[in-house]
Amino acid sequence: MKRLFIYKGLELEANINGYATYELKATPFKPEYAGQLNFYINVVDDKLRGENDNKTIGLLLCKGKDEVVAQYALTGYDQPIGISDYQLSKAIPENLKSALPSIEEVEEELTSLLDKDKNP
Repeated sequence: MKRLFIYKGLELEANINGYATYELKATPFKPEYAGQLNFYINVVDDKLRGENDNKTIGLLLCKGKDEVVAQYALTGYDQPIGISDYQLSKAIPENLKSALPSIEEVEEELTSLLDKDKNP
């Protein structure tokens, strides 16, 4: 399977059957997200999809969604688009906790990098 990274947050996966585009949003679903994903699907279909490939599939993962709003947003599109919500887990497995930096360490590193950019 080959991967193409094209746009921030948009990843395409290709195989012999076709393409799937998916995007991860850090906010609850908004109707305009369906239009944006439809745009991506159209670009993939125009630029990458071959005549023997299946239709490009669009998957949108949001941090929550209203089923009624999502249904209205998708009505009228002839593209295969799916919307799902996700929840972040607050539990970090014990074996990973020691391998991850603390919030303070991340903030310190970011501050250091920003200071370097300001004062090269």
